[in-house]
Amino acid sequence: MARKYARWLYRACFAVIILLVFYKIYLNFFEKDFIAEHASQVEKIESILNSKDEFKFAVVGNISNSVGIFERKIIPLLNEQDYDFVISAGNAVSTGGEDKYRAIYRTLSRLTMPYLLTFGPQEESRLGGFRFYDHFGPLHFSFKSGNNRFLFIDSTGTTDFSWQYRWLKEELTSSQEDNLFLFSAHPFYSSGKKSVFDLSENTFEESYQRRFSSLIEEFGVDVVFSSISPVFDKQIHGGTTFVTTGGAGGFVINDEKSHYHFVSVTVKDSRIEVSERPLEVGQHPIFRTVESAWFFLHSLFYVGYLNFFLLVSIFIVIAYWLHERVLSDRDYYPSYDIDWECRSNKPLKIVHFTNNYLPFIGGVPLSVERLRNGLKKLGHQILIVAPSYPGEMGNDDNGIFRVSSHIPFDRHSEFRVANIFSLKLYREVIRFKPDIIHVHHPFWLGRVGLYLAKFLKIPVVFTYHTRLEHYAHYVPLPSSVFRNLIAHSLIRRFANQCDGVIVPTECAQEYLRNIGVKRRILVQPTGIDIAQTSNLSVHKLDVLKRKYTEANERILISISRLSQEKNIDFLLAGVELLKSKYKQPFHLLIIGDGPDKQRIQSEISRKKLQSHISLMGSVNPEDIPLFCQLGEVFLFASMSETQGMVILEAMAGGMPVVAVRSSGIDDIVENGNNGYKTTYDVDLWSERVYQLLTNQELLETTSFGATVTARKYSIEHFSQNISRFYAAIQSNHLSKSVK
Repeated sequence: MARKYARWLYRACFAVIILLVFYKIYLNFFEKDFIAEHASQVEKIESILNSKDEFKFAVVGNISNSVGIFERKIIPLLNEQDYDFVISAGNAVSTGGEDKYRAIYRTLSRLTMPYLLTFGPQEESRLGGFRFYDHFGPLHFSFKSGNNRFLFIDSTGTTDFSWQYRWLKEELTSSQEDNLFLFSAHPFYSSGKKSVFDLSENTFEESYQRRFSSLIEEFGVDVVFSSISPVFDKQIHGGTTFVTTGGAGGFVINDEKSHYHFVSVTVKDSRIEVSERPLEVGQHPIFRTVESAWFFLHSLFYVGYLNFFLLVSIFIVIAYWLHERVLSDRDYYPSYDIDWECRSNKPLKIVHFTNNYLPFIGGVPLSVERLRNGLKKLGHQILIVAPSYPGEMGNDDNGIFRVSSHIPFDRHSEFRVANIFSLKLYREVIRFKPDIIHVHHPFWLGRVGLYLAKFLKIPVVFTYHTRLEHYAHYVPLPSSVFRNLIAHSLIRRFANQCDGVIVPTECAQEYLRNIGVKRRILVQPTGIDIAQTSNLSVHKLDVLKRKYTEANERILISISRLSQEKNIDFLLAGVELLKSKYKQPFHLLIIGDGPDKQRIQSEISRKKLQSHISLMGSVNPEDIPLFCQLGEVFLFASMSETQGMVILEAMAGGMPVVAVRSSGIDDIVENGNNGYKTTYDVDLWSERVYQLLTNQELLETTSFGATVTARKYSIEHFSQNISRFYAAIQSNHLSKSVK
């Protein structure tokens, strides 16, 4: 039953879209436009009055685009009772929007007599003064006909009051007519009826009220008509009758003080009779609500094409969502029609897209290189698409295509911006005819890889290597905006566009699920070369010992890029604390380079740690296992890792690890077994280092545990699991294509 109703709702959405399109066409091509309407209306009134000694006109206030009251009740009465013309005393529209002006024009067109409007606060709202001037005419004006003069002032202050005062005085001074009628949306005097609508702001500007009312009374204006308050009130001051009428629409209470009405004015020679014409029945609340909803809908089409397209788009999205979520059959279980196990041994052509690669030393380049070597041993053909570095250009013999990158991303020229507009890049990938594309970043070259996978209709796999929120200092945006909003949104949107995602740890998988990634995820840490650690050159190791160690000196190792996100300052603070309580000689070798090298060296000097810490700079990746054999404890403080790959390399060398607990650490380091992970507490962190250095039995136990842990993460195992993941993703992609 629910599906049946959803199907009807789906069809109704499309019906509404069609109706809206045709309605917009009608509004823009068939509805009449109007300009300076008052000019023609005044001519009609003058023609009527010039041929009559006696005439009758109606004054209405606060129409507020009313359909139920003004259009359906008052207009028929006015047409039946032979009024010569109608004047609005203000607030004929509910707001000054274009839609409301067009609506009141259509409503007034139902009158069989001419009409005029007084400019009021609702006409002025939403920059309505410009629309009033375009559609009707000046905000203040006057005209005379026979023995009568009609004056209209702008009580909103849109036109300067001092200027209007001078104009009005000149008009009244030169006037020779017996009958003077003035229209001001704001009353000059309070009605005296203490209703909820009788507010001080509903009367004329206080600083000018006395000047204008004195002038009006001095020159013997016969009647002043106003609106604003939804009441009928008539007062006489200085021989001038002041009438407030605000019951031609809008909201009234329908009691003795506030009710629907209009004012009838009869003029015979110099005699003027003003009387109220109350309506017997008010508007029902339900119809009032329907009327408001109609005007809201109607307004969407006149403010501009943007709102129109927005509304249509909303219905399209709703219809699409209903179709995709409700009407389309969805199978969330894996397809068993294709046996991916049989495909896991089939050689594939795989293209890897990465924003950085060797010779740049970093976790991602090393991970990509190890995966490339492992997959090649399994028989796969690999093409690496990476930026060029000085001395590295073109497609070399090892299946690496270097994309020209003449512009460095940062001031240290370490990150290269590849030219993603290079046609050669696209031709090279298409010519390779890949079976699957593997991207290692969610932007730039990673985005190119995603595009090419969609273009070639092949599956794409994304490896989540980097916690982007920790790299906000590289982005020319407010760091909090990038860190808390853009980074997570970027990863979620990109990952959900891929066919499968690879993460190095369970923590990383949990993070992706928390931010809304719904794709299939493989948890697979990057492998390390266990054989390389086992087959070290004894001679090279002896050379390193003689070069960097002294008698009885304990060697600590840290491998890290020297940049802000790697938290090196925490490391220095921890060593400073260790120095204060561990009295035996020790030396920390920090291997790695980066933009913060000079600042970190200055900080080492400031803390007087030159004899305890040395910055080694970059070393050949092949020599990393030698340094891991050289050290006794591995120190790590970075919290920006998805997987601390160097931690596994350190463990392979038999070094227990002391690290700050984070997403890339938690799944690997086991307290008391292969090292320690601590909270972001430098005292606790340095205490764990001290504990290992002073307890030889604990050091040997954790060293053995570290070696056992590292053996679980071989490159062979790493490559085989990813190869099987490729097969599963490709089979799932093929099964969807068949459907």
